Amino acid sequence: MGRLPSVLSLGDLEKIDVGDLIYRPIRRPMGVSAFGINAYTGINAGDEVIEDHDEQGDGSGYHEELYVVMTGHASFVVDGEPIDAPAGTFVLVEPQQRRAATAVVEDTTVMVIGGKPGSAGPPSPFEYWYLAEPAYRAKEYERAYAIAAEGLEHHPDNAPLQYQLGCYAARAGRLEDARAHIERAFELNPKAREWAVGDADLASLGL
Repeated sequence: MGRLPSVLSLGDLEKIDVGDLIYRPIRRPMGVSAFGINAYTGINAGDEVIEDHDEQGDGSGYHEELYVVMTGHASFVVDGEPIDAPAGTFVLVEPQQRRAATAVVEDTTVMVIGGKPGSAGPPSPFEYWYLAEPAYRAKEYERAYAIAAEGLEHHPDNAPLQYQLGCYAARAGRLEDARAHIERAFELNPKAREWAVGDADLASLGL
């Protein structure tokens, strides 16, 4: 049996004074192994939340970092440029960029997610057809196909992606392309034949 899920709330996170920072460990208590993740809290307005640093020093992970303002309101400076960051703001920073943040209001918490550039790999297959959904709903089938087809570079043997491309192509009237994608989906996953039963997107193929 696996060790997951692991569940913590923001209030469960330990508060550790580290110089002028309050460090809120997430990675170690939750056992995260796929990426770095921790948080920092400014109790009072004006408190330092993210120290002035880049990710190229001896104590760093050489990470690309995503900062997520979870509560309160932070003020970032990245390579000298100010960024106003109320709760709900995402700030992505490259390893070589200098960054710092202070709390604009009390009880400001910033979560930091980090990893070495490129280590996460390409987007998951589903992201491509999710991104194509607005175009599909707008009946812009060629555009939906073009968006989802970008996933073939990394996931040519993914059955759901091939199936979705077949649906978009069929709706666009590209029946030869549609049939090729659907047949490939059937080869990759026999259950895809069940997906096709009664699928209105594929009605023109006469399956």
